[in-house]
Amino acid sequence: MKKLLLIVPSLHQGGSEKVCAMTAVILKPYFDVQIAVFDSRNIDFDVEDVPISDLGLPSRPGKLAKVFNVLRRGYRLKRLKRKEEIDIAYSFGPTANLANIFAGRFFSRKGAKCWLGVMSYMDMDNPWLGLFCRRADRLLCCSETLRGMIEKKYACSCTYTLTGFFDIPQIQARAAEGEASLPWQGGRVIVSMGREDVVKGFWHLIKIFSLVHRELPDTRLLIIGKGEFTAYRKLAADLGVADAVHFAGLQKNPYPYLKKGTLYLLTSYWEGFPNALVEAMAMGLPAVATDCMTGPAEIFDGKYGILVPNMGKEPDMDASHIEKEEKNTAARVTALLQDEEELARYSRLSVERAGVFSKEAYIQKIREWSLN
Repeated sequence: MKKLLLIVPSLHQGGSEKVCAMTAVILKPYFDVQIAVFDSRNIDFDVEDVPISDLGLPSRPGKLAKVFNVLRRGYRLKRLKRKEEIDIAYSFGPTANLANIFAGRFFSRKGAKCWLGVMSYMDMDNPWLGLFCRRADRLLCCSETLRGMIEKKYACSCTYTLTGFFDIPQIQARAAEGEASLPWQGGRVIVSMGREDVVKGFWHLIKIFSLVHRELPDTRLLIIGKGEFTAYRKLAADLGVADAVHFAGLQKNPYPYLKKGTLYLLTSYWEGFPNALVEAMAMGLPAVATDCMTGPAEIFDGKYGILVPNMGKEPDMDASHIEKEEKNTAARVTALLQDEEELARYSRLSVERAGVFSKEAYIQKIREWSLN
């Protein structure tokens, strides 16, 4: 059985971290799997007894400190690879990729294959990405669109597409395991999921919801994800919808909350492959999403959800200022919520599309790639 080392900065929230944890669990029957992290504090994901090595090198402020961190992480990874006789080292995200490259190439570790995961469109702005392309054995991109961008920009010949994966029966089973604690009962619930991060465009989400709520007073907004959301709470209050908006916080099992949803709305202006969107679709939620640089358009494939234009990148907490795109998106959401037949049709399409991103296809690709 080949030895696979998965490398991620931490296991504390985040899409890359979640994919790493899930990858470790589903590959256990096929590989001798370990995880290396830079900081093992605040682990949010269950990795089911997969061994975790803490390199003890969390992020540090300052450019010089960051450079030293890269070198130290690379050196400690090299030692770990040698000690454990690792066959494949697969890293997730730019900082983990840097350490993996330094451990696998610049420190002359021979034998272990070096796989790098590009998990977001934001990685395109990373100045080290060209170096990744030239040094990796495989560069695994979370979407076909992102792969094409990298091939064109860097003439990289080792790129492959590896999207997220989803176990729909397990997701549906976990939805039945608990109850969502909500401050209200009934009504039509718009759901969105993600940590408090400017790229998620939550100010758009709340403004759009305020317009929908004005037309459909029984609607509610549920936001699942880690963060204080202080500015967003104030925006909801300024818009007069504070009582209709609930911030549920980080949930290790978000599926009972998704189960309460009527519709899923994604307002990000940057994504890689938005796992939360497909998880919501797996729960049968009709989906509306911005046409951000990568992800939603590929997932919807022209018919499985409603794509709306991308919106402004600069946070705008002015309740009196509503963009044209926000008004148009609110109109699309309102129309869909008023059409029971369309809601049911998109619900069926959501489940159908989520099934394409199966864990079996994910496992098969990695097993095949591990052989050469």
